[in-house]
Amino acid sequence: MIYLDYQATTPLAPEARDAMLRWLDGPDGTGFGNPHSPHRMGRMAAAAVDVARTQVAALFPAGGRVIFTSGATEAINLAIRGTASRGGSVSVSAIEHAAVLDTARSLGNWHELGVAQDGLCDPQQDVPDDTRLLAVMQVNNEIGTIQPTLDWHRKAKEMNAIYLCDAVQAYGKVEVTGADMIAVSAHKLHGPKGIGALWVRDGVELQEAQTGGGQEHGLRSGTLSPALCAGFGAAAKLAKDQMAQDSEHVETLWHRARELFSDWTLNGSEDARWHGNLNIRRDGLDVNRLMSDCRNVMFSAGSACASGSGRTSHVLKAIGLDDRQAKCSIRLGFGRYTTLDDIEQAAQAINGAAEEQGL
Repeated sequence: MIYLDYQATTPLAPEARDAMLRWLDGPDGTGFGNPHSPHRMGRMAAAAVDVARTQVAALFPAGGRVIFTSGATEAINLAIRGTASRGGSVSVSAIEHAAVLDTARSLGNWHELGVAQDGLCDPQQDVPDDTRLLAVMQVNNEIGTIQPTLDWHRKAKEMNAIYLCDAVQAYGKVEVTGADMIAVSAHKLHGPKGIGALWVRDGVELQEAQTGGGQEHGLRSGTLSPALCAGFGAAAKLAKDQMAQDSEHVETLWHRARELFSDWTLNGSEDARWHGNLNIRRDGLDVNRLMSDCRNVMFSAGSACASGSGRTSHVLKAIGLDDRQAKCSIRLGFGRYTTLDDIEQAAQAINGAAEEQGL
């Protein structure tokens, strides 16, 4: 099988797997300790968590703290709900992940920021004066467009608002800068599922969102998994060490994919985007039939979080596509472990299946 769905999840790096095994049991049977226990095994587990926290923090700006969570969705909820005491409204871009949009909607007082046809959210647009929190993601999970996060952070400062950045698709791939809070997920950079983090800039105060034993700076109670933390840390360290190499590889794959899919229309900006995301459409395409005909190629018809819902992608609609155009779109995601042969074989299968539809 050919895996081209890197925006949904990424293959676990061998280095991350190896780091996790020690804390699932360990050769001497002492790796399963609770990192919040005061005895020797607990202190050993806590030390592993501390190392992982440092490794994860190395990909964030200086001057903040890392709070481990079960994933980016929990991190986003902690960020948005944890700042609710400030009052005011929440302003979010129209192409945010459902974790941001649905959480903002649930609080009642929210505003949607417009997005242009190229998939970019202009920081010069009007924002309600009572905005307490701005949320604009760095790299979009469906179309890959990269937002001007530094400008959005500057605008938030001018409004005395907090800027939250969903950097799930950016973390470990491009430099993450310019925010007051940043949400990330381990399994999007070759780490394990079930763990993420919220980076919080020094001086930003949050309310406790999950009560209990008071772990994670008193903000997110619950026993941490040293194995998941260690896997996350190892994946983050690997991403940092070979970011330039990974980026160069992705550029090679991107240019070849653009050649092979030259007859398709690109959704979103070609330049202001992460080139590991190729979201394209072909008028009249039956995507369900295409996926059935290409069952050995793993790709997406949209966001994995909304697959099976039957709803038209809110991201594609936000950039001006009608229902018909949106439903003729597919997303190909690739990265570190994708080969040129993978891209070429996938293109042959997808283009051939599209031609069978008379396109």
